Amino acid sequence: MTYTRLLQAESEGADWREVARIVLHIDPEQEPDRARKAYLTHLKRAKWVTEQGRLLRGTGTK
Repeated sequence: MTYTRLLQAESEGADWREVARIVLHIDPEQEPDRARKAYLTHLKRAKWVTEQGRLLRGTGTK
């Protein structure tokens, strides 16, 4: 669910700080480096999962 929300937020042009706060529950004002890194790494993973076709189909195992 987190990955879906991240991808949707990116497609809508949401500010990464807002996404970090709402989706990842990290306050970018209190922890700016952690928030940015978490946002970027989670978004990268979300895109990888989507490219692998696993986001909607589960783990991809049969």
